[in-house]
Amino acid sequence: MKTGVKAAIGATAVLVLAVVGEVAWLHHERNAPMKTQATRQEEPIDQDDLVFLKKMRPDTPKDVKELDGKTIWVSAGGQMDYYPFVGHRVEYAKTSGTLLGAQPLVVKDVVEQVAPKEATYRVPGGDRQVLMVFTLPNDAKEYAVPVGYREGKDYTFYTDEIFFYDDPHVLYKHWGPEIWKAVDAHQVVMGMNERQVELALGQVSKSTSQDYGNRMVVFANLGKPMAVTFVKNKVTAFRADQGY
Repeated sequence: MKTGVKAAIGATAVLVLAVVGEVAWLHHERNAPMKTQATRQEEPIDQDDLVFLKKMRPDTPKDVKELDGKTIWVSAGGQMDYYPFVGHRVEYAKTSGTLLGAQPLVVKDVVEQVAPKEATYRVPGGDRQVLMVFTLPNDAKEYAVPVGYREGKDYTFYTDEIFFYDDPHVLYKHWGPEIWKAVDAHQVVMGMNERQVELALGQVSKSTSQDYGNRMVVFANLGKPMAVTFVKNKVTAFRADQGY
């Protein structure tokens, strides 16, 4: 028998076996007792994920200047150093502090200035750094914080990543007064979730895993490190951690 014929017969045999197997399986399925379909457990939707966060996506300093006179709130807590703004100049020589989560500030102006290297850790210097001039509550002094940079004719801004354009106390009002009391005091209390602790202690941190809500996170907390343990996205333990 020729090889081609053998191959054809072999292929036909395989096909026949497959058909027979399919018929047998269909017969079994049609005659098997009806199975009750298990009810699917829907994952509850986190209210935080339903919050709409406004974005500006500015392209030029003119776009950012639309914020002049308005109050905005800090989202990137614990990251952004700010400087005195005196005589229409940013005094980079000494920082005035670090912006804290949910901290309100009133926008006064947007300026450009050549930045020293040590001031470009968070926001690049480019040809010129772009800074937002602002005042703090109960403080008439003006300060400036980097929010972008210019390279040639092109601008890059980070305002959408640094600020809330609406009051987070209203955006996340479902957190309740006790949680907001802790956030505004930059403290941790049992039962807080990761987003709440991050806003309270700042975004500078390191963690033991990528399993969000089920891990230990050590927050830098402006030089006072705090190790916080989360289980099912709730704080179950926290302690000072000098090993950060």
